[in-house]
Amino acid sequence: REVPLRNHLGELRRRLIVSVIVVLGFTAAAFVFNEELIRLLMEPASGFEQIPQGKPIYTDLTEYIGVAMKVSVYTAIVASIPFLLYQAVMFVAPGLTATERRYLYLMLPLSVAAFLAGASFGYKILFPPAVGFLLSFGSDVAVPFIRVGSYINLMINLLIWMGLIFEMPLVLFFLGKIGIVTHKWLAKQRRYAVLIAFIMGAIITPTFDPINQAMVAGPIIVLYELSIWLV
Repeated sequence: REVPLRNHLGELRRRLIVSVIVVLGFTAAAFVFNEELIRLLMEPASGFEQIPQGKPIYTDLTEYIGVAMKVSVYTAIVASIPFLLYQAVMFVAPGLTATERRYLYLMLPLSVAAFLAGASFGYKILFPPAVGFLLSFGSDVAVPFIRVGSYINLMINLLIWMGLIFEMPLVLFFLGKIGIVTHKWLAKQRRYAVLIAFIMGAIITPTFDPINQAMVAGPIIVLYELSIWLV
């Protein structure tokens, strides 16, 4: 049935308000455990024991509390992803066909799993060798004093990028099901996808090491091929 635009805007406002309240609640809970969360983010980095005092430093009086708040907010957003996706799906579902809704409902839990898989890949596999390379490179000439703010920003950016990249097969699958892309068109763009994969690898990785960049580009290419197969 048709619904006036005012009703749509009212529903959107309600869902946004509820979503903001949920994120704020998770943020407050995460801030209580900010030290544990920051230690968890620092765990993949090997080599801190070789720098003075064996841990990062902060140079501004408000730097650490800013880092703690940023970590809390991002943790809250990640923890709220299932709820936020549910709100988004329920908002757009009435405008979709029954088949499109089925695929959208199927993607809801799979998208959460894909994001967590990508973040885990960056956390466990990609980040440790990258940090090891950065801490060891030039260590005979200079002593690294790592600011906690720069380290956490680097880690969060990497986890978010890898989580979003792992969403690619699901997004292209859904676009294929609603007729926006086809597997033949995706196959024709394969060479551009490989080029973009290596560009993304250079952007995402914090080093100029081609091995680390290839560790990002490789999964992107594999995920693109998986996307073609899914479509």
